Amino acid sequence: MIVRNVPGRAEYSSEKMGKVTLATGDFLYAGMNCFAPGQAHKAHVHADQDKMYLVVEGEGEAIVGDETSFIRKGDLVLARAGVPHGLRNTGTANFAVLVIFAPPPKK
Repeated sequence: MIVRNVPGRAEYSSEKMGKVTLATGDFLYAGMNCFAPGQAHKAHVHADQDKMYLVVEGEGEAIVGDETSFIRKGDLVLARAGVPHGLRNTGTANFAVLVIFAPPPKK
């Protein structure tokens, strides 16, 4: 499977963070989280999933465990299973992150 123009697939909503599924396999999931200015995905934990975020557009803030850091296009964030993590758009433009995690969500 080849997914073209990943940044161009972003879907934004003024109501809540947008989620786009890009590819799903037996052992891996890829999607995109899309944040309008001010939107956030509050810190949460996945007990059995490692998750990576790659910023493809904009800038924001990442929380991983006790660390909070400014992130922007090209930055990669890893949240290991069991570690609280979240994202927030702190900029004035849209903020999109490629999300890859394993194992994929249960159907």
